[in-house]
Amino acid sequence: MSKSSLPPIDPTKTASGIALDPQTLQRVIPESRRSDGSVRKQLRIRPGFTPQEDVRRFRGKKQAQMDVNSLPKGHIIGWTPPPSKEADSSKPLSKSAKKNAKRREKKVSDKKADEPVKDNWEDDDEEAPPAAATTAKQKDDKTTKNGNGTQQSTDTAAESLESKMEKLDVR
Repeated sequence: MSKSSLPPIDPTKTASGIALDPQTLQRVIPESRRSDGSVRKQLRIRPGFTPQEDVRRFRGKKQAQMDVNSLPKGHIIGWTPPPSKEADSSKPLSKSAKKNAKRREKKVSDKKADEPVKDNWEDDDEEAPPAAATTAKQKDDKTTKNGNGTQQSTDTAAESLESKMEKLDVR
């Protein structure tokens, strides 16, 4: 026997609980267990009988077409979802767009290559970001004004302290 001819082991039930018996291929209400522990017998259903719970509501052609074309619940008229990347890929890219995409990919891959590979993942929480990489704002914060109004850079002091700390680093 091929697998397609075998009935499913756990047949799907209708709203009224009727299922197809896998052994006899008849419509039945399978046996079930009551709350007191006793078992209800399996009930056979006459061929052609459809209980009220399984009767579908009649819909005319126009009503059925309206149901198919209706908007989903909560939809706002006039709103369209933002375009997805799949929709963008269907359009052919211009030469400049292709170049820009390659540049972006290269930039991302360069950033990933610049990140050092860590020997021990447990040290992530303990390590602080390197002090050598400072932004313009951090440099502005490091400059201070003396009493006479001239600016003095504290970068040199920070660098010397950093070099001393590197010498003291014990692993």
